[in-house]
Amino acid sequence: MSAYGAISRAGRPTSPLPTTVWHLNPKAAGSPTYVTLHHLTLSTARERLGLIPYLHTSFAEELERGMTYPQEILQGELYTRDMFETYWLAADALVAIIGNDNTFVEGKADGSVVDISIDDAMNGRTWADCIAGTYYVKPNYPGRSSHICNAGFLIPTAQRGRGFGAALARSYLYYGPRLGYEASVFNLVYVNNVASVKLWEALNFTKIGRLPRAGRLKKADGEGEEYVDAWIFYKQFDKSENGTL
Repeated sequence: MSAYGAISRAGRPTSPLPTTVWHLNPKAAGSPTYVTLHHLTLSTARERLGLIPYLHTSFAEELERGMTYPQEILQGELYTRDMFETYWLAADALVAIIGNDNTFVEGKADGSVVDISIDDAMNGRTWADCIAGTYYVKPNYPGRSSHICNAGFLIPTAQRGRGFGAALARSYLYYGPRLGYEASVFNLVYVNNVASVKLWEALNFTKIGRLPRAGRLKKADGEGEEYVDAWIFYKQFDKSENGTL
């Protein structure tokens, strides 16, 4: 949901976009060297047993931390699965699966299309063991401005600090235009979310505004709350990525 209510958009792909591979910069021997990105919708996500419950729980925990998203879970309230599906799976979502066979990516460039299903990529692991992260992509505005998208990213707590966020961010520049969008805007990137700010700066997103006191966020030390400014980031996608633009 947005200030405009639920937003739908014509022209979405009628079939799943291809799976791609994105390389990592391993920080230690034995660390993963790549992830595969898989395009899902609400209907296809529901076909994967346990996937939505895992993503729902991970996102609810992020909201409870109260430091990155504006939604607030009040005492005694429950962030339900229906609420999660309406928000995260309203249009399109991408799920990154941690690679576990380095020979699979030999000779493959970043963003290469690969023929592997999400079930095969899991390779018998649990969702908690193999999901590096996820993000949604949906229109930021309705109707005449629905060619501009918005995205939200989530790296499960146990997977942070492993370089997955950078790989997901790069993949967004691949999938955004292929989903039919011309540009992206991030409405609220809180200035104290340093890792996120650095990611979008590195990918040449433009800061088009700063909202004072945009979020009443929990402090990192757990001692109360504070008001934090937020950046608005914008980027026009490379038109060469999608011949329909």
